[in-house]
Amino acid sequence: MKETQYDYIIVGAGSAGCVLANRLTEDSGNRVLLLETGGSDKSIFIQMPTALSIPMNTRKYAWQFHTEPEPYLDNREMHCPRGKVLGGSSSI
Repeated sequence: MKETQYDYIIVGAGSAGCVLANRLTEDSGNRVLLLETGGSDKSIFIQMPTALSIPMNTRKYAWQFHTEPEPYLDNREMHCPRGKVLGGSSSI
């Protein structure tokens, strides 16, 4: 297996990760690796504003986090989707 070395490794291709990778690669001497577990943000469901709830509620596009039961909310949990695509939560 070939060993590859990088000057910078960025975990997460959300808004900040993508901007940081772009800025770091302005210097052609930098070797940058940008890691993202999700896929492209080119899906029609992400691009179409009226499809807002589809990416937020689909495991393909979002991590489906929930809070712990909250005693002051009658032990309800809150749904907290976080983006799992290029652009991160800004995309969903």
